[in-house]
Amino acid sequence: ICEVDNSRDAESEESEEEDLPEMDMIGIFSRCFQLSVPKLASRRQVVQELLTDLLQVSQNLFSDSFFPVLEPAIGVGCAFEGWSPQKSEDVVYCMFVPLKPPRGYSFHLEPDITWETPLQSMCLRVELVCTCTREQPDQEVLCLLHHSQEELRRNQVASLLHTLCTGPYLDGEKIALWFQTFVISAWSVVPQSRHYRMKVLPSRRSCKMELMKASGRSLPVELVFSVQQGDSDIFLSSQPAEAQFPPSTTWLESYAVAEAKFFRHISMQAPPHSCHLKCLRLCARLLEGSGLSVYALKTTVMHLLTLILLSEWQHRHLLMRTDDILRYLRCCLEEKRLQHFFFGNEGMPEEISLPLAFQRAQSLNLFQHLAQDPAAQTEALQVLDKL
Repeated sequence: ICEVDNSRDAESEESEEEDLPEMDMIGIFSRCFQLSVPKLASRRQVVQELLTDLLQVSQNLFSDSFFPVLEPAIGVGCAFEGWSPQKSEDVVYCMFVPLKPPRGYSFHLEPDITWETPLQSMCLRVELVCTCTREQPDQEVLCLLHHSQEELRRNQVASLLHTLCTGPYLDGEKIALWFQTFVISAWSVVPQSRHYRMKVLPSRRSCKMELMKASGRSLPVELVFSVQQGDSDIFLSSQPAEAQFPPSTTWLESYAVAEAKFFRHISMQAPPHSCHLKCLRLCARLLEGSGLSVYALKTTVMHLLTLILLSEWQHRHLLMRTDDILRYLRCCLEEKRLQHFFFGNEGMPEEISLPLAFQRAQSLNLFQHLAQDPAAQTEALQVLDKL
């Protein structure tokens, strides 16, 4: 869609030292829009340590039970990507908690054809797996598949299918309620309880917590349940996007883990004091209240990070790169086409693991709705022109 010109950086290097007003502008923008978010790292560490301790307690409580196995949590979203459109005290720290089937069960993905969405939606069918130990007859293990209901009832063996499922499908709302109850009961035994008061906030499909210090400072945390697709960086998420209300057995495809991994890859490859995260934060602050999607902005930046040499994202190029981002975004609005970053993208870093279908898939257009609504396109272009 858009051609990116790297040559103008080289042409401007000779006069850059004399262009002090531009450097002054960078300083003004940095101060006015609070482009640095130094508190993110320390708060991320608190959240990561909390999840590690909670999951350790869950392993002690739920090992050899019918409850799903909770895998190590993965930080996602802007806070774990290193930027935020909000002030640091308003950032929600989101982590994916991957679920694995417990012993005696298996998860099978089935396309959900009952609910229409631009994203792929799936149901997780829970099936019983034989756990009979005929090879070791001295070890008596009850098998949900082959032992009688009377034997199971006598030994008080509960079933995942009868507790956290609706029909044969894993239920996101029941998972959330189970985990919220666990967090409340386990809070007193985790080390963080000595430094924070914890409140579980209402949430149907995730576990939202607010950690509060004696000083009154709060730390919002959201735990989202997920299931990994194969060994890729693409997950199915229990928490739908805003304004979406799918059935409780519908799990939506999420690219949040792949996005966080992409930004970690860029941070390792970029020059010291790279401005890409500040550009993203600045543009997000500029677009605040405009109606333009922050996700579309982030997708734009991800595309440009693979199109513009990382050496050209040094701090002194902040205004130039910001201009590139807004121009690219406007070009996409004009064309009514913004390619999804993870579908059919030949510039994808090798470190990002995608299902084979993603590599072969046709591009997914994030601006498809504009092709069907000319008035919305005109309004979006007017808003961007004002910026």
